[in-house]
Amino acid sequence: MPASKKFPLLAFSILLLGGVATGFNGIFMRLSDVSPLASAFWRFALALPFLWAWALWVQERDIRERRRIKLSKGLLLTGFYFATNVGFFHMSLKYTTVSDSSLLLNFSPVFIALWMWKIHHTRFAPIFLVGMGMALFGATLLIGPNAAVSMSRLLGDCLALCAAVLYGAYQLLVKASRVRYSSARLMAWATTVSALTILPMALLAPGKFWPEELLNWAPLLGLTLIVQILGQATIAWASAHLPAALSSVSLAVMPLTATIAAWWLFDERLGPLQLIGGFLLLLGIFLSTRGYHHHNPPG
Repeated sequence: MPASKKFPLLAFSILLLGGVATGFNGIFMRLSDVSPLASAFWRFALALPFLWAWALWVQERDIRERRRIKLSKGLLLTGFYFATNVGFFHMSLKYTTVSDSSLLLNFSPVFIALWMWKIHHTRFAPIFLVGMGMALFGATLLIGPNAAVSMSRLLGDCLALCAAVLYGAYQLLVKASRVRYSSARLMAWATTVSALTILPMALLAPGKFWPEELLNWAPLLGLTLIVQILGQATIAWASAHLPAALSSVSLAVMPLTATIAAWWLFDERLGPLQLIGGFLLLLGIFLSTRGYHHHNPPG
């Protein structure tokens, strides 16, 4: 019998760390005094010196390993989808709670599964349909009370779902690009494209573009160092060393971190139905993800 593979503890731990770090996205955005789209731009722009320093540091190794260095159409699309995903997510936080936005953003695996079914004719196990039904029911319980409160809360939830669609596209492109690029080069190019994509929208959007005081740069630096660099870069690295089904376990980490932090800092509380909905949403996504990763047709 072949020996069982050793559990990738290091990669899994780094993935969870990245999930915790990205959970602070909504928190830092709420603490900033600039517009939602401006905070998204500064998140990308301030990260560029660090990411390009990392990319140049490992460039010789990339060349030895025959990895791609130059920008490609795939990375252009990766940066575009990431910019629009972050933009929609930041805009959703203007209208709804951090918890709702973070939970609904994790709907992206369901959209990825639908894409795999439509384009690659992926077969699904029965557990996928059970999980999808559970996730949809959970999302209904999560969003329903907001529709009764105000239309603006409902708008925020819809923007978060749009961000989930875009994040799903981003994840698919990252997975494809990671075969040809190192994590450092991938993140440097994608973040550059993201910054250039969102800059005109940030300049035209209502609200402040520049922080008014020196202290107000602190939340933007938090978005840069904790969310963009520590969060996204570590997730990109860890995902390349983990099976997709195992990566799905970390889906609960980001919204759980965001919910606890928002409750502590902003006194944002989920009602009983929303708590149940959030739990069913995450459980359903986990089940549906397992249902399609283990049942892809051969070839």
